[in-house]
Amino acid sequence: MNLKKSHIILILAGALLLGFIGAYTGVKLAQPDEGIMEQAATDDGSSIFGNGDHEMDDEIPGNMVKVSQAFSLIQNNYIEDIEDKQLIEGAIEGMLATLEDPHSSYMDIEMMSQFNEQIESSFEGIGAEVSMVNGVVTIVAPIKDSPAEKAGIRPNDEVLSVDGESLEGLNLNEAVAQIRGEKGTEVVLEIRRAGVSEPFDVTIVRDEIPVETVYHQVEEVNGKKTGIIEITNFSENTYTEFEEQLETLEQEGIEGLVIDVRGNPGGLLNVIEDILKQFVPEDIPYLQIEDANGNRTPYYSNLAEKKPYPISVLIDEGSASASEILAVAMKELGYDIVGHSSYGKGTVQQAVPLGDGSSIKLTTNKWLSPNGEWINETGVEPTIEVSQPDYYYTNPIIIDEPLEVDQSDEPIENMQIMLSGLGYDTGRTDGYFSEETKEAVEQFQQDNDLEVTGVVDEETAGLIEAKVVEHIRNGEDDAQLEKALEELYQ
Repeated sequence: MNLKKSHIILILAGALLLGFIGAYTGVKLAQPDEGIMEQAATDDGSSIFGNGDHEMDDEIPGNMVKVSQAFSLIQNNYIEDIEDKQLIEGAIEGMLATLEDPHSSYMDIEMMSQFNEQIESSFEGIGAEVSMVNGVVTIVAPIKDSPAEKAGIRPNDEVLSVDGESLEGLNLNEAVAQIRGEKGTEVVLEIRRAGVSEPFDVTIVRDEIPVETVYHQVEEVNGKKTGIIEITNFSENTYTEFEEQLETLEQEGIEGLVIDVRGNPGGLLNVIEDILKQFVPEDIPYLQIEDANGNRTPYYSNLAEKKPYPISVLIDEGSASASEILAVAMKELGYDIVGHSSYGKGTVQQAVPLGDGSSIKLTTNKWLSPNGEWINETGVEPTIEVSQPDYYYTNPIIIDEPLEVDQSDEPIENMQIMLSGLGYDTGRTDGYFSEETKEAVEQFQQDNDLEVTGVVDEETAGLIEAKVVEHIRNGEDDAQLEKALEELYQ
């Protein structure tokens, strides 16, 4: 299958982007939305929240004098020199920290500059979206075809350290600064993964992360021409790309459509609005927005009727935010949602300029489904739940000593599952290195011009992992897509 896979669970080392959910180690943060809500702010810092001057002085509580006293106390008496800027930014970050909201953060001038570059073209980094979950930097999803995806970084992986330096105590922006870097440079992430007994290191070579977000192809299913559109994130040009590619598919006479948002971490609110207007008819809202006072505003399209062909949507645990807006709206419209439950982000952020080039990214609203459902922290449940083959979810084969007959360990179980997925009969997949497993290893080594020893050393382990990556990236055994296509015309 030629369509590239954004949902792939790979085995090697990855890239990181902090973004729409939290931040991209590339960096891509949620942009102020001008479609659903008022524009958040102007370039000079004036905003729907007030401005950088003193228009809101009358609303400032009296005990703010304590902040001024603390500032003066530190400034005049602290044993070491400290810059005013450092104190002020620390105070802002402290206020945001009390919200206990992983999606609200302070972006300094450098981060805003990086953000503005990335929403327009491309950026350099590892290419994975992260958030702060219970004080730990956590992967939301790797970006399609990024170093992170190719390295096997997965949704819900926890990043404990960068190049041997612990991230404990750092805020999300500080952690991002440690992870991101120039194209061609190397970074080592210490990863903690559910189901793996010990943390492990992943080495990633940073690269340029292009902002190409929509891919399409046509498959023949039971004699019917079926379109598949994959959306990797919702950025500035995504709607234009989507509209053009959907029009191309419809001109080719498709009789059904699968929209794939697996591994899509979200993006710009106005973009998903425009896409949903292509599918949700005018008699029901495609989205509702709820403000801090509980007031709800529904939003409608001008579409007269639904598409004349069946549609399915593919999701997984890496589908978040705007992807979930799409999935739940299509679900409530009666379409099948195939895969695994999504991430669960039901809030909207606005980046509000502070007048000096820095901004606060602040959660200002909830988004709700057409029927008023809030999926925050629960996600969108699929109508058809499907798992990928076991080898899609394997972990790196950690080699301290070569693996051989009569040993029993977790890395052996991973290796057996990988070889089985590649078509080699290991006899078992419980972590015991049997004679049948040895024969499978020998056959793999012979097929790939390695020395035939039946022992798994670093070279053999690395090639097994690489072959699994290649297998998945080629779309082999994509049970979720196969099920979506199978059920489309039922």
